[in-house]
Amino acid sequence: MPRAMWSGAISFGLVNIPIRLFNAVSRKNVHFNQIDTRTGSRINYRKVSAADGSEVPNEAIAKGYQLSSGDYVLVGDDELAALDPVANRSIDIEQFVDLDEIDPIFYDAAYYVAPDKAARKPYALLVRAMEEQGKVAIARLVMRSKQYLAALRPVEGVLIMSTMVYADEVNDPAEVFDGDDTRDVDVSDRELSMASALVESLTEPFEPQRFEDNYRNQVLDLIDRKASGEELVAAPAPAAEDKVVDLMAALEASVRDAKAARTRHPTAKAASSNADDDEEAGRGKATKASKATKATKATKATKETKARAPRRKSA
Repeated sequence: MPRAMWSGAISFGLVNIPIRLFNAVSRKNVHFNQIDTRTGSRINYRKVSAADGSEVPNEAIAKGYQLSSGDYVLVGDDELAALDPVANRSIDIEQFVDLDEIDPIFYDAAYYVAPDKAARKPYALLVRAMEEQGKVAIARLVMRSKQYLAALRPVEGVLIMSTMVYADEVNDPAEVFDGDDTRDVDVSDRELSMASALVESLTEPFEPQRFEDNYRNQVLDLIDRKASGEELVAAPAPAAEDKVVDLMAALEASVRDAKAARTRHPTAKAASSNADDDEEAGRGKATKASKATKATKATKATKETKARAPRRKSA
């Protein structure tokens, strides 16, 4: 079992549920060290003064906040320590909200919230109540001397806590788009219809296992090949081409490609094969039925002919 990175309790009203936090995500980034190619040794950094390049001892280093004038305000560690939030090891729920009220842009790091053995029942009760009402808990907690805003949501019988950014940390999109509102752009009904058809043709259930970090895989493969002594030659990068895109032509081509890709998908081929088998079986049954009908008609016709034929007189 992985090691808990924080322990405390969920608190709301008079209810207190002891819990532990576990990382819900393990980053798979590839990390490199800087190496001196002359000796093969690692590169170290020293703290030096920008004024004369001399090395500065730790006891002579302070935190400084730069003002717009360029001057610095020095703040001591003891001054900051006096402002540290009280670490009461409690996740204090302040309110419950609907999940669709929270824009995903506010989510940050994710953690699994696991109950202590003695708290399994109140934990399960909280999870089920939140599931039935479709609610998410908004809470505050102090972790590693920092205060966090967090959202706790029930997912398949367990709680997942996501730390959140504060509202003043979210950049205003108006600043990014410089006041340009794309909702004012005129689009024709035909263009909108083609764009909607493209979206519909590419709509399918989300399967996260289908997606991989191709760059990371290529880097790891490169490292393995170089470690085994293979000599590699970098392929030239393809030249970028400037193209003027006809929007309608691009949409129509994209819809055609998406439909063709669906027909090449294994599930589509299986469905087509099953349909062909069913059609072939249907033709076989129809043929048998036709033969049986013809045989029945022929038998009836023979009987009727015999019945109409005059009987010969005996000599």
